[in-house]
Amino acid sequence: MELPDGTNKNILDLFRLDGRKALITGGAKGLGRVMAQAFAEAGADVAIASRTLSECQATAEALQAQTGRRIYAAALDVTSEETVRTLKADLDQNFGAIDILVNNAGINIRGNIEDMSQADFEAVMGTNVTGSFLCAKVFGPPMSERNWGRIINLGSILSVISMAGRTPYASSKAAVLGLTRTLAMEWATKGVTANAICPGPFATDMNLQLLNDPAKYKAFVEKIPMGRWGELHEIAGAALFLASDAASYVTGTTLFVDGGWTAQ
Repeated sequence: MELPDGTNKNILDLFRLDGRKALITGGAKGLGRVMAQAFAEAGADVAIASRTLSECQATAEALQAQTGRRIYAAALDVTSEETVRTLKADLDQNFGAIDILVNNAGINIRGNIEDMSQADFEAVMGTNVTGSFLCAKVFGPPMSERNWGRIINLGSILSVISMAGRTPYASSKAAVLGLTRTLAMEWATKGVTANAICPGPFATDMNLQLLNDPAKYKAFVEKIPMGRWGELHEIAGAALFLASDAASYVTGTTLFVDGGWTAQ
């Protein structure tokens, strides 16, 4: 396949991340860990950050042994611009400039609106929306200066549908899509793409409450055309595509990985 610069590459080469450096927030476990492993297997060095440094360190050690790539562990509170900028300074000095940002850190507090406190609502919005905004604000502009970058925000099927008891989460994930589209427009001519992945039900720690309740689990499965929850590894292909040169003309869009739920 001939590229605009005259070089020829096998199509699979476009999915390689050799020489790239990625940052995944909430990368110590669940979908974040799977994406970190996928990027490392594709050739990237990966920084994983979360509030719990010890979890990041344990995951980094394991992934580095599995992939042979450099995996950097860091502590991060995505709701604080000061700590996001501190992380950037740390990475610039000890890891390298970030080419790929995955805003994966997220929380969920369930409950009916009459029982939901303002503090709970703002906590979810702070992590899921403000955190994505701050990381994009800090790490995006240097990407545009280098004329190459990838920002991947984690939405949800609840970005476009909803259900009772999900006021904070659904509100936050709908906002993530608006943020994603705006970032795509602002950096469209500067080599930086911004896209969102919207997972359906996956067996993550956030969903243990549903997984451990047979009635709720059955109700969820009945809404999924494929008849099952997602396996963690099934997020990896979508993330790798959007992070790679294979998606160089894809920006401002949303990729649903939900077993067909939102197609109904």
